[in-house]
Amino acid sequence: MNAPLLSLQGITKAYPGVVANDDVSFDIHNGQIHALLGENGAGKSTLVKMVYGLVQPDQGQMLLNGQRYAPPEPRAARTDGIAMVFQHFSLFEALSVAENITLGMENPPPMSDLARRIHEVSTAYGLPLDPSRIVGDLSAGERQRVEIIRCLLQDPALLIMDEPTSVLTPQEVEILFRTLRKLAAEGTAILYISHKLEEIRTLCDHATVLRLGKVVGECTPSETTAREMAELMVGREFGSPLGAGRTVGDVVLGIDGLSVRSPSAFGTSLKNVSLALCKGEIVGIGGVAGNGQDELLAALSGEILTPPDAIELLGQPIGHLRPGERRHLGLLSAPEERLGHAAAPDMTLTENAMLTGSVREGLTTAGFLKWRAAEGFARRIIEAFDVRTPGPDTVARALSGGNLQKFVIGREILQRPVVLVVNQPTWGVDAAAAAAIRQALLDLAAQGAAVICISQDLDELIEISDRFAALNEGRLSEPRDTAGLEIEEIGLMMGGAHGMEVAHV
Repeated sequence: MNAPLLSLQGITKAYPGVVANDDVSFDIHNGQIHALLGENGAGKSTLVKMVYGLVQPDQGQMLLNGQRYAPPEPRAARTDGIAMVFQHFSLFEALSVAENITLGMENPPPMSDLARRIHEVSTAYGLPLDPSRIVGDLSAGERQRVEIIRCLLQDPALLIMDEPTSVLTPQEVEILFRTLRKLAAEGTAILYISHKLEEIRTLCDHATVLRLGKVVGECTPSETTAREMAELMVGREFGSPLGAGRTVGDVVLGIDGLSVRSPSAFGTSLKNVSLALCKGEIVGIGGVAGNGQDELLAALSGEILTPPDAIELLGQPIGHLRPGERRHLGLLSAPEERLGHAAAPDMTLTENAMLTGSVREGLTTAGFLKWRAAEGFARRIIEAFDVRTPGPDTVARALSGGNLQKFVIGREILQRPVVLVVNQPTWGVDAAAAAAIRQALLDLAAQGAAVICISQDLDELIEISDRFAALNEGRLSEPRDTAGLEIEEIGLMMGGAHGMEVAHV
């Protein structure tokens, strides 16, 4: 193979109490789709931040086209041909596509010229975009196109992609993969980060595996099974979630004709949503991001109040009750945004355990907080869910995404809910942590709780759900037994093809 485009040589980066990257070395070549694998906390994010100029290494060096490469900031990285599409979109919803792209350019051309260029590039790469559309009106897949086109307008030599398919339907994933293969064929190198190992096997030419900050192996994904890659990532064998021994009982949660206006100008209002959820049952709800998932969780959790009879828990109307009152009755939730919504970033794990556990765990007495009991609750969560952290006094933002997610999910499960509603329970979580979370949800259902799992991960929904329904533009399809449903069929349901139209696919 020719000389590498980018060579990392002995890259080391340490923070207080942890070595994020430890003597990391590997090469990326022109035209190569190179996967970077590792469980949460393995050092992937820190490494790509150094490549993109957001963080500076303590030791080692990077070479770009054989020349020393040490970008002091992202602007310098972009000038040198490095572009990055982040896991979380960095777009302004009130601005147009063209205006958002302008904000990412050092010397933007006149708006008319930019609009023409956006149209040309997006069409050429199979990602058509209307430059004049307001971003807040775009689907998640279209928003990702904005991020990608913004990068492609820089004519990058290396494109870094972090969890790019987490909010896409199977059909949108295939479009994205066609685009990436076209870029690679033209000589662009792609560094691809994803926890979806079957995607890695389908798309990537080569993979470098990190564990605890060190390179522990390399492989050719097409010649390696997903299980082999996962076990290389975690350094041990692990089994698939087991859901045996569950029995479905009577209805515990009833939703009848629920219509809710979204509190966000760019949100999606719920329209006549109905569902009967039974004891011991897991109902999976799929849908492309932005089709009412956040509004559904907020309506069920009590963050949005509804007519009293629109939601019943154990036969009792609860639509008018606040979140704390619903928690007292046993309806618990874990929202999608773990840092800022599910957990307060600058509060400790003990304080975050107190935030939602005070009612059901008895962490207050006569208005006084019982900090020792709260710390004990936090320690139980950490131990039961293998949360990798120095201790309960650690602030939430210091945890990796996967470990914070395990803490958030564990915090709700240990409170013995009657009904648990979770949104994106394994988003951005490595294979081992995802398996642990899914097993915990299955175990919870086996103990008699009812679970609503809202997710864009279709494999996840098929794996753990008894029934499946899809949200599209705020409407919920009729739930169907998951057994026998095909991925393609579910993808069509997510796109709005419900009922008989899908039944005969």
